[in-house]
Amino acid sequence: MLELRNVSFGVPQESAQKDILKNISLTLEDNKFTVITGPNGGGKSTLAKVIAGIEKPTEGQIFWDGEEITQLSVTERAKLGISYAFQQPVRFKGITVFDLIQLASGQKMSVDDACRYLSEVGLCARDYVRREVNASLSGGELKRIEIATVMARSTKMTVFDEPEAGIDLWSFQKLISVFEKLHENNHGSILIISHQERILSIADEIVMIAGGELTARGSREEILPKILDKSINRGCKVMGG
Repeated sequence: MLELRNVSFGVPQESAQKDILKNISLTLEDNKFTVITGPNGGGKSTLAKVIAGIEKPTEGQIFWDGEEITQLSVTERAKLGISYAFQQPVRFKGITVFDLIQLASGQKMSVDDACRYLSEVGLCARDYVRREVNASLSGGELKRIEIATVMARSTKMTVFDEPEAGIDLWSFQKLISVFEKLHENNHGSILIISHQERILSIADEIVMIAGGELTARGSREEILPKILDKSINRGCKVMGG
C-alpha cells in the first residue's frame, strides 16, 4: 500500500517558489487499477515522479507498506517494488529485447520465457526477441516491450506516465487490451497518468488532480460521468481512443 501524507512539491523561481503539488494526501490500495487524470499542467506527471522517487517532495511524507520512503531514490524504491514507465521508453542501442527482459527479471531466463512475456503484450515473440531496442522499433512496439519488462519484474506497483503518448491508434487499442490483461491477471497495482477515456473506463479508481491539488477521487462509475459532463459543458471533451 502506498500512502502520501500532505505532499507538496515546488520549484524555485526568481521572486518566489512555484507550487506544483499542494498538500496532497492519498492512499493507493494494493492490487488496484488507478488512473490519475486532470487538465494539462495540473501536476499529474509531477505526482508520478514524486511517487517513483525521481523528484523529492518539498513537504510531506510518503509511505510504502508502512515504511517511510520519502527520501529514498528511484533505484531504492524499485528494489522495494515500485516501477516507473516513462512517457517515451528509452532506446538501448546494442541491447536486444531478450537482454532487456532478462535484465528486468533479475534472473537467468530462457528465450521461451522471454517470448511468453512478449506474447502477453501482443507481439509475435520470435520476430522481436533478438531485435535491438533501437530506432528501428516504433513507439507502440517500444511501449509494449516496456510493459513486458514490467511483467518480468513482477513489481507490486507500476506507474505509467501517459502511456498513450506518441503511439498510433492501432497501437493504442492494443495497449488497452494489454492493460486489461494485466489487471485481470493481477500483476500488482497499476497507476496510470492519463486523460484518455478508454483508459479511464477500465480503472477501479479515478483520482482528479487540478492546479496541483486533489480535487476528486472515487470509482470510475462515480467519477467518469462527472468528468465527461464537465468536459462537454466546457466544450473540451476528454480524449477518446
